[in-house]
Amino acid sequence: MTKILQRNLYREVADRIGDLIEHGELSPGERISEKQLCEKFGVSRTPLREALKVLATEGLIELLPNRGARVVRLTFKKVKDTYDLMAALEGLSGELACQHITDKEISTIRTLHNSMLEHYHQHDLKAYFELNRQIHESILAASQNEVLQEMYSNLSQRVKRVRYSKKMTQAFWDQAVKDHENMINALEKRDSQLLGQILRDHLCNKLEVATLAGVIEDGAPGEGHGIVNA
Repeated sequence: MTKILQRNLYREVADRIGDLIEHGELSPGERISEKQLCEKFGVSRTPLREALKVLATEGLIELLPNRGARVVRLTFKKVKDTYDLMAALEGLSGELACQHITDKEISTIRTLHNSMLEHYHQHDLKAYFELNRQIHESILAASQNEVLQEMYSNLSQRVKRVRYSKKMTQAFWDQAVKDHENMINALEKRDSQLLGQILRDHLCNKLEVATLAGVIEDGAPGEGHGIVNA
């Protein structure tokens, strides 16, 4: 990994550590070695510790009194509770977006959707997830509610390694694509009630993939089925 050359960039350090957690290089419950990370990033302990404080507020790690820090363990209940709140916020964002969005913004989102479909047909999961993320973020931005966007972003970071899990069945993927097509159609019609409901249903109770991926410690597959924010 490329070293961080600039000084005091605790946010960049935090992002790098977040990437390690997301990609499984730092596992749930694993103690974080400040010495190893300082060497990896080429930074001193000061920006590293500031980064750890940021990640603690974002729910990715927990600080242990006089014992350093470790990666947060994701439980089924914690993820479900987070998803329930995110679903409410995303549903509201869709309703607000229908009130404020411009024709140009809708056209841009439709283009993103069409590109996402191409990657779906090519079974390119990584590129699919990237466009998927851009679509959801575009709808959030169109809500023109900065507080909503900030809250959603914070919650999303907490479960990022769950939402973009690479373990996903074809059936789940197929249904997610259908959901997205319905989402775009509702947005083009500016049907706020329908879009809000689609977005809520799309995110709620989608924990089975995360359970299969092993990132939820006490997964309960019988309690919720779905795909991780696809």
